[in-house]
Amino acid sequence: MDGLPYSRALVIGAGSGISAAVARAFAGAGLKVALSARDTGKLAGLAAEVGAATFAADASDPAAVERLFAEVDGAMGAPDVVVYNPSLRARGSLLDLDPEEVRRAIEVSAFGGFLAAREAARRMVPLGRGALLFTGASASVKGYALSAPFAMGKFALRGLAQSAARELGPKGIHVAHVVIDGGVRSASRPEPADRPDSMLDPAAIAETYLSLLRQPRSAWSMEVELRPWVETF
Repeated sequence: MDGLPYSRALVIGAGSGISAAVARAFAGAGLKVALSARDTGKLAGLAAEVGAATFAADASDPAAVERLFAEVDGAMGAPDVVVYNPSLRARGSLLDLDPEEVRRAIEVSAFGGFLAAREAARRMVPLGRGALLFTGASASVKGYALSAPFAMGKFALRGLAQSAARELGPKGIHVAHVVIDGGVRSASRPEPADRPDSMLDPAAIAETYLSLLRQPRSAWSMEVELRPWVETF
């Protein structure tokens, strides 16, 4: 299993981009992979590629998250790696934002992370092992104008990761928060021809997630920041 001390991974908020690259990297390293999203229809190609099972769930709904983990338990066994990837943006001026849209953005970006962490911990703590990885963003550490809801959600997710790492680390569970500080390359968002490597490559991001799983517990990272070499910060 490529030297990994884990065997089963659940990627919540799966889709294209980072989560798909992480699923490919994990499967390539020998992990069984489960993919979760609100709409599993979009996961058919990726699931077939990596041999993953798919599960429909609203990551911000407590009952849905409990059901998701129970279904994964039954399908492949309790996951010993959980990746929380969902986020929701609500852009606009503080004067104009719809409070319900703001609430929803925070529920998806942060509250769902708590729900996933709780269910993961319920399974990992009795075993004394596991890994819980959270996908952050530039907004995790810097609030931009017209993007307060995203910053609120990502700041909260980072706080959750820090608290969970301090609580669960001594119990054998590796908690890490990955700050994606820059634009992520995709088919619909290619980097400028005159600025090669100016955007983050999802496959390169996934290598960092995989490297976190390989870290010996005597030198665990709690937070990793990733940015292209030309990114300002």
